Amino acid sequence: MGFLLGLPAPRVRYAFASCPYSIRRRPISWAARDGVTSLDLALYLVTDRQATRGRTLEHVVEAALRGGVSIVQLREKQASTREMVSIGNKLRALTRQFGVPLLVNDRIDVAQAIAADGVHLGQDDMPADLARRILGPEAIIGVSAGNIEEAKLAMECGAADYLGVGPVYLTKTKSDAGDAIGMMGLSQVIRDANIPVVAIGGITTETANQCHLAGAAGIAVISAIISAEDPEQAARSCLRNFQGTFRS
Repeated sequence: MGFLLGLPAPRVRYAFASCPYSIRRRPISWAARDGVTSLDLALYLVTDRQATRGRTLEHVVEAALRGGVSIVQLREKQASTREMVSIGNKLRALTRQFGVPLLVNDRIDVAQAIAADGVHLGQDDMPADLARRILGPEAIIGVSAGNIEEAKLAMECGAADYLGVGPVYLTKTKSDAGDAIGMMGLSQVIRDANIPVVAIGGITTETANQCHLAGAAGIAVISAIISAEDPEQAARSCLRNFQGTFRS
């Protein structure tokens, strides 16, 4: 099973005016389940079927998992609900095999349908505190933030587990990503954050370590792995460079 749905939770009213929903916050230490023993954000893969160079998404994701991807987000904006569920079930089987969490971008209904481990929410998506109430205390919830103000708002309710901050660099992969915030903008958010920060947007093997030095808990990568000739090796290179272990 993925996270448990429909269980009654003690009602906890948060005082923030922007957080009107009653939610139960799960413990910071993420509970082990489905063979996943910890929440490792170091190498965060975001899917894009259009960038696979003709290969199946499952093939690319499996290779990336072998290369060290530690968390996967299903993000297919052009897919129908039926397609999302079909793809999600295939990826869920893969991530279980590797003991890695699977999140779904935006679509809480799809996350529930495929028993995913959680969701990632953008600024225009459902508020994180309401998502927490729906998905329960064990779900992983990430929230996108493009500046300090958005980050503070996301952290205010205590419902988010991590922030996806960026775009750090200009990117063509996400047309709705907004202006690049640069390493300085990333560092500013990290300095004020009380939850882990994942850097996203234009991250490459060459820039991965800069994000680590800035204090990021991980890097979110799309084309650098999905479009790579060898996704497994690309994942290894991204992870090694992020961690600062530059061996070949």
